[in-house]
Amino acid sequence: MAGVGEIVVLRHGQTEWSRSGKHTGLTDLPLLPEGEEQARAVRDRLASRAFAEVWVSPLQRAGRTAELAGLVPTGTDADLVELDYGGYEGLTTAEIGTQLGREWSIWADGAVAGDTPGETLAQVAARVDRVLHRARPVDGDVALVAHGHVLRILTARWLGLPPEAGALFALPPAAYGVLGHEHGRPVLSGWGLR
Repeated sequence: MAGVGEIVVLRHGQTEWSRSGKHTGLTDLPLLPEGEEQARAVRDRLASRAFAEVWVSPLQRAGRTAELAGLVPTGTDADLVELDYGGYEGLTTAEIGTQLGREWSIWADGAVAGDTPGETLAQVAARVDRVLHRARPVDGDVALVAHGHVLRILTARWLGLPPEAGALFALPPAAYGVLGHEHGRPVLSGWGLR
């Protein structure tokens, strides 16, 4: 039966903002030298896979991670760009909480408060649903190289969960997960791998 085998989701390597905990949505930061080493480190783990498709976020940190991990992109996919944090861009969770005067979580509160609202989790879910719709008919494995929150939401949607369930799937820089099947059902086959 033709159709997607497994989907490997790879988060980009460390950047200055990911190291400091700042929310990095559309700001196009490069990898740190540490992030480049992290990306190279997964190369051997992924080398045994023959990917039918490799889709990459248009942001440079994802493209560079793909390159260093030995993945040759077959396409750039704007639907894989990180969540738009709006006015929360460049702020840490603690800084946002201080601004709001209360505890804040992207998973419970989203990025829609303030003068510059970002995306809702439902909007990101619609984007990743499109990615999954395009991936399902691919004959073979697919690699997706992107960002932490968008890949966590994509994983939740693969499993048939609401986007908020992405909170359950922490994914460190340059770590990857494997989305597979068992008895015809979508499953999480591996997570946080390096």
